[in-house]
Amino acid sequence: MVHAAPVHGRTPRGSTRRPELFGPRAHAVGRWAVPFALGLIYGFWAAEIRRSGGPVTAGNLVFAGVTVIVFTVVLAGVLTLGPRLRREPHALLWFAFVGVAFGFLFSQSGESVWLSVALSLLFGIGVGLMCFYWFYTHEDARGHRIA
Repeated sequence: MVHAAPVHGRTPRGSTRRPELFGPRAHAVGRWAVPFALGLIYGFWAAEIRRSGGPVTAGNLVFAGVTVIVFTVVLAGVLTLGPRLRREPHALLWFAFVGVAFGFLFSQSGESVWLSVALSLLFGIGVGLMCFYWFYTHEDARGHRIA
């Protein structure tokens, strides 16, 4: 079987520098691109639930746009502020964010407010406990994150 000969430390143009796929620039773009992509999915999903299979209207598109912007900004805030907090407030922040996001989506279906609150609390508690466990198991004895 024929294999290509390995060439160590060379890129196709002949330079010895390796490309940085996940360098600082990619992370800077990702800090807004990932929340924006998730915001697009969330916003248009909420608009789809709200219109209940009816026609797409201008009001529905405005609702989707506002939801995209709010979700993106809040998620970017959670992703920026969260790592600066200790594990308990960090898990509480994710509990609140996920609970409110799920409750808002569920409330668009027209179901009871009490059912929406109960399900969002259950879902948020589950996510908050998982986040607390994750943060607790990825810290040293003094509460510093393990790299």
